[in-house]
Amino acid sequence: MATTSPTRIDDELYASAKLVGELMSRSAAQQIAHWARIGRELEASPSVSHRAIADVLDGRRDYDDLTDQEQAVVRAEWSERITERREGLDLAETFSRVGRSFVELDADGNVVRHAAQDSESPDA
Repeated sequence: MATTSPTRIDDELYASAKLVGELMSRSAAQQIAHWARIGRELEASPSVSHRAIADVLDGRRDYDDLTDQEQAVVRAEWSERITERREGLDLAETFSRVGRSFVELDADGNVVRHAAQDSESPDA
């Protein structure tokens, strides 16, 4: 029987593993281990060029030039980067700081308008 070691993981990753794991009849820990094994195999695969993937991620190479496996790795990385950027956004604070009005939907789908606040550089 395999032994386990405690480790800290991102809350979002754990939540995703829990949801996907339920669909696949795995615990969250089993799902994360499954994903880790897939990642290990992809990195060890001779058909996956890490340099080509890095070049696409850095904008030096065309995505369509990659193999299917390489494209899958790039899409996973893009998804992670987008999630990180989205989680770091606080548009309400940004708009308020520059004195710009904005609208958003509330939990019931109603449009809520936030008036511009006074600031040093209005952009309303």
